[in-house]
Amino acid sequence: MPGYMYRAMGPDGKEKKGSITATNQEQAASKLKADGLIVMKIEPQSALNKEITFGGPRVKARDYAVYCRQFVAILKAGVSVINALQMMSEQTENKALRSATIALVDDLGKGETLSSAMKKQKVFPSIFVNLVAAGEATGSLETAFERMATQFEKEAQLKAIIKKATIYPVIVLIVAVGVIFAMMTFVIPNFMAMFEDMEVEMPAMTKAVIAMSDFFVAYWWLIIIVGVALFFGIKLYSQTISGRVLFGTLKLKLPGLGQLQTKTNCATFARTLSTLLRAGVPMLEALEITGNSMDGNILFQRAVYQARDQVGNGTSLSKPIKMSGLFPPMVVHMTSIGEETGELEDMLENIAEYYEEEVAEATEQMMAVMEPLIIVVLALIVGVIIMAILQPMLTLYDAVGNM
Repeated sequence: MPGYMYRAMGPDGKEKKGSITATNQEQAASKLKADGLIVMKIEPQSALNKEITFGGPRVKARDYAVYCRQFVAILKAGVSVINALQMMSEQTENKALRSATIALVDDLGKGETLSSAMKKQKVFPSIFVNLVAAGEATGSLETAFERMATQFEKEAQLKAIIKKATIYPVIVLIVAVGVIFAMMTFVIPNFMAMFEDMEVEMPAMTKAVIAMSDFFVAYWWLIIIVGVALFFGIKLYSQTISGRVLFGTLKLKLPGLGQLQTKTNCATFARTLSTLLRAGVPMLEALEITGNSMDGNILFQRAVYQARDQVGNGTSLSKPIKMSGLFPPMVVHMTSIGEETGELEDMLENIAEYYEEEVAEATEQMMAVMEPLIIVVLALIVGVIIMAILQPMLTLYDAVGNM
């Protein structure tokens, strides 16, 4: 969902600045007004005005899962909610969650509900707040936290699988670039110095490698600057709408990675929507929260938002997700069956379990192909450099042998 930067005045007359997510600028303004703020300025969030937090505490899905499990265990022991939160504030390891929990205790002491208190803390995502609100409305707060624990555990597992698939090639690529840079800058110049005083005709491959080495030695600083600038330039561009669309499209078209992206987003979509609907969250609100959680690929995120709009106009969920062309036929068919039989939550949970297993299997297959492929590519690069070094030596030995 797009982000907007705002400047507003609070009920106390003090100026406030911050960011807010909304479907459009009008909805963002409405949300701010609903919070009692007088909007003075609001504009789309960009790479230039986006709030950036350096070194701030982050909350991972696994942290949320542990937090929920601990909270449920304390509640089941017969402890009141406010006392349970006091205990949680002392034993929660994550600093952001701990400080937010302390604030929750203060707000509950003033008579606020847990969900309204959580809504004021940015550390709690929308799915967290809405499930707590649903649990309070139905009197099943423990069940709500158990569902959230399962939700965040599954999310953490998916992220761990994806991280496993990407960390190995990234590390190998960094090592390979470092080795090549060192060879071009230090090894080859020292080695080729031996042939400077000898009248040996250098092969074409050797001349090319020497030319590259000379460029590295002369302009190593420029290479580093360009590399760093390119890295941050791509990173900033990937945060813009056009960049997210471009990289989202590339992710889906790349061999192997495209299938993994589709399966991961299908699992996230089905698991999140199933959890919300089981908790009693209305369909339109559940779809909006589900879309918020699918920020890994803007194409799927937009498809869910469009599905929300069409469902709001009376269309069944299966039709817009089919029209998007992003979701596999199995997701469409099972969603349609779930709507017809009134068992949509069960069908979505089955979809989630299936694709979570598919993600694990696809990751293992991709790793099995990627590891030998990376080794072959590195071997070719190093082999070319070694041949470039050996060829003039062999030429020199032949010349000496013919004397």
